[in-house]
Amino acid sequence: MKASKTSFFAAALVRGKTAALAFVFLWFSVGGIAHFVAPEYFLKIVPPSLPLRLEAVYISGVFELLGASALWSVRLRRWAGYGLAALTLAVTPANVYMWKHHELFPAIPQALLGWRLVFQVVLLAIILWATRPAKLDNRFR
Repeated sequence: MKASKTSFFAAALVRGKTAALAFVFLWFSVGGIAHFVAPEYFLKIVPPSLPLRLEAVYISGVFELLGASALWSVRLRRWAGYGLAALTLAVTPANVYMWKHHELFPAIPQALLGWRLVFQVVLLAIILWATRPAKLDNRFR
């Protein structure tokens, strides 16, 4: 009986990590593409005090796409997770700027901008968990 419980939880863990990995891949793939399709939106959220704002938009888009692509490689996945986590932290000033200057973004409710900061912490946890090798998940080793 104990072995079947273990295999049930192991299978659930594998499914959960697979779903989390797919979410991270889609999040950064779509986001990375969006940097090139709608750079004016991203330029608007970059704090004006930062230099090379348009370049920062394009560079962050490139790194989002590189990180998402690297998730497909088992050898690179862990490093992709570290990179995407670092990138998520690097864009924190843009999220804080949006929250502090909510009047510049009237289409987005201020509460949603606050929740966006909370979601960023959750996203970090998902990234690091989904890209961490696990002994129970042999498909990703």
